[in-house]
Amino acid sequence: MPESAHEIHARAVDALRAPAVQEWATWPFEGPVRPHPLSAPGPEPHRDGEGGVDCTACAKPDSDYVWTDDNWRLMALEPSGLPIILILEPRSHHDGPADLPDDLAREQGMMLGRIERAVLSVGEIGRVHIGRWGEGAAHLHWWFIARPAGLPQLASSMAEIWDEVLPPTPQEVWRGNVARVVEAMRQA
Repeated sequence: MPESAHEIHARAVDALRAPAVQEWATWPFEGPVRPHPLSAPGPEPHRDGEGGVDCTACAKPDSDYVWTDDNWRLMALEPSGLPIILILEPRSHHDGPADLPDDLAREQGMMLGRIERAVLSVGEIGRVHIGRWGEGAAHLHWWFIARPAGLPQLASSMAEIWDEVLPPTPQEVWRGNVARVVEAMRQA
C-alpha cells in the first residue's frame, strides 16, 4: 500500500536532507543549501480551470498564441533568460495526458516531436527540455524549454532556474527566435 501524505510527512519532517547541489556543475548558486521545513499535509490547492470551469486557457483567443491548428495552440512566453520557452495546449479542455481521447493522444506525441524540431530550427540550441507540470492550471500544457548550445552548465532540470538567473534575451533576438519556430511549424 502506498504511503499517505501524513505518513510521508511523519517519516520526513525531522529527517530532511540537503543534497549536495552546490557541487553540481549545473547548480546556478554558490554555497550550501538547506531545505525549508516540510509543511504539514493539507488539501490540494485549487487550480485554474479545475473541472473545466472558468478555465483561463480555454477563454484565451487564438491571437494570444503564435501558432494554432484545429486541435492545438502554441504560445511563446515573454523573453526570459533562455532563448525561447513555449507552451503547447490542446484546444479542448483536458487535465492531463491520461484524459486525452486516443486520437488526440497519438497526435500529441507527433506534436511534441514537431515542436522540438521547430525549436531546434532556431539554431544554437543544445537541447529542448519538454515538461508537463499541472500544479497551477488544470488545462493540459507542455513546456518546451530551449537550452543554448555550448552552455551545458544550464542543463537538465536546472535550466528552469537558470532561466530566472540569466538576464532576458533581447527583444529583437527573441522575436527572431519566435519567428523561426512559427515558420518551422508552418512548413511541417
